[in-house]
Amino acid sequence: MIREAHVNGIKLVYREEGHAEAPPLLLVHGRTADHNDWNGITQHFAARYHVLAPDLRGHGRSDRPGDYPLPTMAEDLAGLLDHAGAARATVIGHSLGGMVAYLLAANHPERVARLVLEDVPPPLPLQGRSPLVEDDSTDSTGFDWRMMHDTERQMLDPDPAWLDGLARITAPTLVLSGGAASPFDAAGLAARVPGAELVTIEAGHLIHTGDRAGFLRAVDGFLPV
Repeated sequence: MIREAHVNGIKLVYREEGHAEAPPLLLVHGRTADHNDWNGITQHFAARYHVLAPDLRGHGRSDRPGDYPLPTMAEDLAGLLDHAGAARATVIGHSLGGMVAYLLAANHPERVARLVLEDVPPPLPLQGRSPLVEDDSTDSTGFDWRMMHDTERQMLDPDPAWLDGLARITAPTLVLSGGAASPFDAAGLAARVPGAELVTIEAGHLIHTGDRAGFLRAVDGFLPV
């Protein structure tokens, strides 16, 4: 079911699956994607969770307000939990969505029951990034290019407070690395989150599509039965 929530001053479109009385679970997609990135994954978790898979601001059918601070995007998720009547949730985030997820877990530790970070960069300046080049292809119409530029700046020069904030995460945390083909230092991220478990799946950056079975096996093994 595709629904809308008006949170944090914007419209957030999200997919909802599973029983409303089941434990809440947020699936947070990566940059340029939307809730459809989790096709097949949502159904898997909906068997035992109340799954909410939003389109982040600037993505999919959610609003494109023109400003995209990652902490604000984390507040969007907190607002979605409020909208759903969920005090806390398990949160699974991929890439940029994982950055938003760990900011939510750091700034609102009481809202996150368990945290899964799928091939997510730590909040340290990224090196060797190619400049963004805008295009008008069909694949580029599902997101706001201003979001791309704004989030790229934050990835190249993240707020130092974000790194310190990782120590405030209290949720049991699983960090998934895509292995040798991954562009990010998942091990470095795991080292900063108290008690985090690191699992490597040699599938590159898109673990949940490159090795869906391995992704689900690792996450199912981490989540309570």
